[in-house]
Parts: sequence; C-alpha cells; structure tokens
Amino acid sequence: MFDTMTMTKAVGAICAAMLVILFGNWFASAIYNVGGGAHGGEQAYVIDTGEDDGTEEVAEEVNFDEVFASADAAAGEKLWRPCAACHKTEDGANGTGPHLFGVVGRDKGSVDGFGYSEILTTMEGDWTPENLQAFLEDPKGYAAGTKMAYNGMKDIEDRANLIAYLATFAN
Repeated sequence: MFDTMTMTKAVGAICAAMLVILFGNWFASAIYNVGGGAHGGEQAYVIDTGEDDGTEEVAEEVNFDEVFASADAAAGEKLWRPCAACHKTEDGANGTGPHLFGVVGRDKGSVDGFGYSEILTTMEGDWTPENLQAFLEDPKGYAAGTKMAYNGMKDIEDRANLIAYLATFAN
C-alpha cells in the first residue's frame, strides 16, 4: 500500500494542489487589486475627525474690476472661437444663442425674436461686465435653469478678456 509509486503520486498531488492555490491567488490579486492598501498607496476616502490640520490654503480674492481694467480684447478674440458656435456678433443675427452685438450694458433677455430661458427673461438688470463675468464663470449657478449648455470659464482673466472683446461690439 505505501510503495514508492503511491507515495510519489500523493506528494505530486499535494504539490499540484499547492501550485493551483498559489497561481489562483496570484491571478486573483492581479485582477482584483486596486493598488494602494497599507503599502504607501493613496487612501480611497478620508474620514473627517473634526481636527483641522491647518494646511488649507486660503484662495486670494481677486477683484474683477482691477482685472477688467487691464483686459486685452485681442486675447478675448481668441477666446471667442468656442462661443461662435452658438452666438453671432452681428446685430440681429441670432444663432443657437442670442446675438451678442452690444451685449455689454444691454438688458438681460432683451433680444427680440430669441426664445430665452424663463429665468433670463425674468431677471432684472443689465449685462454689466460684473454680471457677465459671473454668468460666464458658472452659467447654471448664476441663472439656474438656463438653456445655455456651457460649463463655464474658470479663469477670471480669460473672462475679463472675453468681455473686453464683446464690449468692442457696441451700439
């Protein structure tokens, strides 16, 4: 019963089982491992303990009037190209969006013949440079419910340059 051939088969079977387990573990780790863990990787989430580590940087508030005073209309013309897909600068020539001829200083929602979002037709005031920059920064935040499908322009200098360019198209 315990001859050499039987013992060899039993040891071989145990070694084969160990190899299957070893390779199975290696294969599963390669497929399901997302990295990190306890070996210096990044943590997937942060648990707020209520303690402030004091490393937050305070964003410096930039005055739009100062930035707008030094705005470059030529730089704004380059920023206009994506806007030109929906807007025109010729007076009365509406596209998907209303024409922007004379938009700086114009009443909000006042282009005749254009179907504005309800929010823009009910907003009071003019498109001052300050209002335009707030709208361009976050259209959906400034006028919730606007039809304008644009995520916004994050750089304040770019917004100032674009508004300076639009101001060159005045009545």
